[in-house]
Amino acid sequence: MAQGFSLKDQLFNASTLGDLAAEYSAALPDFDAQPFLAEVLAGLEGRELMARLDWIADCVEKRLASDFPTMASQLEAAMPDRLDPTLRDDDFGRFIHAVPGILAVRHGLETHASRALDLLHEATQRFSMEFYIRPFLDRWPEDTLARLSQWATDENYHVRRLVSEGTRPKLPWAKKITLDPLVPLPFLTTLHADSTRFVTRSVANHLNDIAKFDGDLVVATLRDWRTQGRQVSKELDWMTRHALRTLVKQGHVGALELLGFHADAPAKVASLVLAETRVPIGSALEISLTLATDAPHDVPVMVDYILRFHRPKGGAGEKVFKLKQTKLPKNGQVLLTKKHPLKGDATTFRLYPGPHTVAIQVNGRVLDEVAFELVPAIG
Repeated sequence: MAQGFSLKDQLFNASTLGDLAAEYSAALPDFDAQPFLAEVLAGLEGRELMARLDWIADCVEKRLASDFPTMASQLEAAMPDRLDPTLRDDDFGRFIHAVPGILAVRHGLETHASRALDLLHEATQRFSMEFYIRPFLDRWPEDTLARLSQWATDENYHVRRLVSEGTRPKLPWAKKITLDPLVPLPFLTTLHADSTRFVTRSVANHLNDIAKFDGDLVVATLRDWRTQGRQVSKELDWMTRHALRTLVKQGHVGALELLGFHADAPAKVASLVLAETRVPIGSALEISLTLATDAPHDVPVMVDYILRFHRPKGGAGEKVFKLKQTKLPKNGQVLLTKKHPLKGDATTFRLYPGPHTVAIQVNGRVLDEVAFELVPAIG
C-alpha cells in the first residue's frame, strides 16, 4: 500500500533541515552543520509537526549562547533574506524558520521581553510569528499591545499581518489567549485599509472569529468601515463576504442585509416537495423547492435549508446548509433542487431514525418546512 502524504515529512527532512543547517553555519563560525543535521534528523521519528519544531529548536539552542540577548543576535544573524516585499499574498514562509519564535518564548518572555519582541519583529518577516506573540500578550499585555500598535503601520506587510493574526481569538492550532477579544478592534480598523490581501484576509478571518460570539458588533464594524471609505470597494466587499460567512450560515439578519439580502424581501415558497417522506439512512433526501415573488423588480435571495434532527434522548439538533444565492425574476419564480446525502457514518454528527424536518430559510427568515421520517438503512 502506498504511503499517504505527510505534511510533517514534507516540511522537515534532510533537504529542508540541510538548508537550515547551512544558514546557521554560514552566520556562526562555531556552528557545525553536519553534527547538527545528523542529530536533528535522528530525532524526527515519532514526533508530530509541532513537536518536531520544538525538537529542532532544542538542537539549535544547545549550539547558541546561553544568555538571551546574545542568543537573539545569533538568531538574527542566521536569518535568511526577508520574504519578498513585492508580493501581496500566500507568502507564509518556511516552518523551519519558526525557531526564533520558539526560543524567544523560552528564554526572552520573563526577563528580556523587549529584546524578544524585537526578535519576533525580525523573524515574522521570514515566517509568521503568530503563535509566538501570544505568550507575550498573556504575560505582558500592555507592553505587547503598545508594540502591536506600532507594528500596525509597519512598512513590512508580514509585520502588519502579525498584528491581526496573532491577536485572533480563535487562531487555528494556537493556544487561547486571555486578552479581551475586543481589545484588538482598533488594530483591525487600521489594518482593514491595507493594500495586501495577506493582511486583509487575516482581518476578515479575525472578524469571523469575533462573529462567533458577537455578530452584531461585526456587522456594525463593517458598516463603519464602509462609511470611512479608506479601502477600495472591491476589496472591502470581498472582506465583508469573508468576514460574514459564519453569520450568513446562521441566517443573521444584519449580516445578510449588509450583503444586500433583506429579511422582508417579497419572496414566498410556492411549493416544497420531498421525493420521499420516509428516507433510509445512507440514502439521500431529495428536495424540490419553488420560490416566487410578485414584486415588480428582481429580488436577491440567499436560500438555505435547515435540517432538524431527531435525538433519541429528547431535544433536537439542527444544521444549516447552503442551497442557492440567486435572484427571483420580477413577478416570477425559480425552481431549486437538492440531493442531501444522509450518511450513517458522518464524522460530525450521528443520525438516528425518527421524525426529522427540513426548513427553508430565505434571507435569514424561515418561510416553510416539511417533515420526513428517517428510517434504518436498508439491508
